[in-house]
Amino acid sequence: MPSSDTVLTVSARFNGPPKAANGGYACGLLAAHTEDLGEGRRAVTLHAPVPVETPLLLRKAGRRTHLWAGEELIASASSEKGQIGRVDPVDIAVARTSRERFGGQVGHPFPTCFVCGMDRADGDGLLLTPAPVPGLIRTTACVWRPSPAVTDTRGHVPDEIVWSVLDCPGGWTADPVAEPMVLARMSAELYTRPVVGAEYLVVARQNSRSGRTSSNTSTLYDHVGTVLGTATAVWVAVNP
Repeated sequence: MPSSDTVLTVSARFNGPPKAANGGYACGLLAAHTEDLGEGRRAVTLHAPVPVETPLLLRKAGRRTHLWAGEELIASASSEKGQIGRVDPVDIAVARTSRERFGGQVGHPFPTCFVCGMDRADGDGLLLTPAPVPGLIRTTACVWRPSPAVTDTRGHVPDEIVWSVLDCPGGWTADPVAEPMVLARMSAELYTRPVVGAEYLVVARQNSRSGRTSSNTSTLYDHVGTVLGTATAVWVAVNP
């Protein structure tokens, strides 16, 4: 095995669908290993579900980084120029009541999802409840308070957690209960690291819908309206 190869294993804790990594977490984890791609935001394409508790081979290939599960290419990362748009913030008081409107309370297609699944213990999953914002079309919002349970050994919230937080709220701008969808591609720009215990606003908006594909943008704000990060994503409907 060449010395430039790296082996990654996604813990089962960070699942989205059963036995597969949460899409945002997988994208963020791969993006964190692309320092050599130079300047620009990171864009990650998921070619197949990323299995959990499975050694995965990360291999550089020119201006891309690929993730392999055996002989199967499951993800690719690259660098992109240009800025991602932002979703305007909403009243955080509305976001604080999102649990009352969250469509995943009943019929969630992936109820154990690390980010938005309701069948997770407090402190284990993130328990985000991105819900429709009254008066806005295909826009969701919720709040997030990072806990010590999602920090690394230095007490920092790692980038892959922030990618996760920017992921699922965008998926809920569609209707995954009626039509289950999974992340296919995500590009993110992260500016400021979140602080444990602080309250943050996550807001997402669907940009377009074509056939089985939905695109969206999501943005993370602090309590004074500063942008910590923003992302754009493509989700694809799957068979239930």
